[in-house]
Amino acid sequence: MKDHLVRVATKDGTLRATAAVTTELVDAICRRQGTDPTASVALGRLVTGAALMGSLLKGDQRLALMVEGNGPLQKLHAETDAQGRVRGSVKVPVSGIAPGEKGFDVPAAVGRAGFLHVIKDLGLKEPYRGMVQLYSSEIAEDLAYYLTSSEQVPSTVALGVYLENDGRVSAAGGLLVQALPEGQEALISVLEKRLIDLPPVTTLLRDGKGPVQLLEALFSGIPLGRSEETPLVFRCTCSRSQVLAMLKSLGKEELQEMAAKDEDTGVICEFCKEHYSFSQDEIKALITPVGNTETP
Repeated sequence: MKDHLVRVATKDGTLRATAAVTTELVDAICRRQGTDPTASVALGRLVTGAALMGSLLKGDQRLALMVEGNGPLQKLHAETDAQGRVRGSVKVPVSGIAPGEKGFDVPAAVGRAGFLHVIKDLGLKEPYRGMVQLYSSEIAEDLAYYLTSSEQVPSTVALGVYLENDGRVSAAGGLLVQALPEGQEALISVLEKRLIDLPPVTTLLRDGKGPVQLLEALFSGIPLGRSEETPLVFRCTCSRSQVLAMLKSLGKEELQEMAAKDEDTGVICEFCKEHYSFSQDEIKALITPVGNTETP
């Protein structure tokens, strides 16, 4: 099943929901990042959460989620846009925390103290920035807490990542349900209980269920309106010109140090791990732009 998300609202306009399968996306990102199993589950959940929240974007809008904690992973980062193009990274990809009898200890890998940052580029002068302290360091609960407390939209989130014995991601996906302004918060509680009663998201996905079937199971007996589908793919927005612009922002002194070295300057994209190499002459050109006649 190709990765995609499906969004829908109830016919009475009281609730909206998105379900997604992100298996290939999460597996591709985790392989690029070189994550160990616990880090794969943590990063996969954040990537899936970003994809779900991205279903609320329009046009050229973008969304970034960052989790900074005092655990071994230090920082997890996921970005998406309205077209379902997603990328993710983790600062320290090896948590060193083996799964236990109860599964993967994501809170220990993330850290019990820290912050969730939400950045939205909505096409305005400045991006919207929100931040909350980590609620439980379980990614789904932290996202639901942020949406409910910071954006004042009662929400419930379910995220899942299933790994094979060799560490390969064989199922990943999630659900996001929100009460609309005219909706009743009590209905969110009803659906939260249904989520608890339903098999885990990854179990349903491994049984061949897709986003449509996930939504039908969750909203059984509740009439739904027309659904919309968006494909999900890994896509990094880095480019050589973008990296050059980043280098230029470092300042003259640091650039001079780079230009003085007897080797090219290398930069690796944190998301896709693409390697960019720049010669001494290219670095020098950043120090003295074309047309600048200033002498050293």
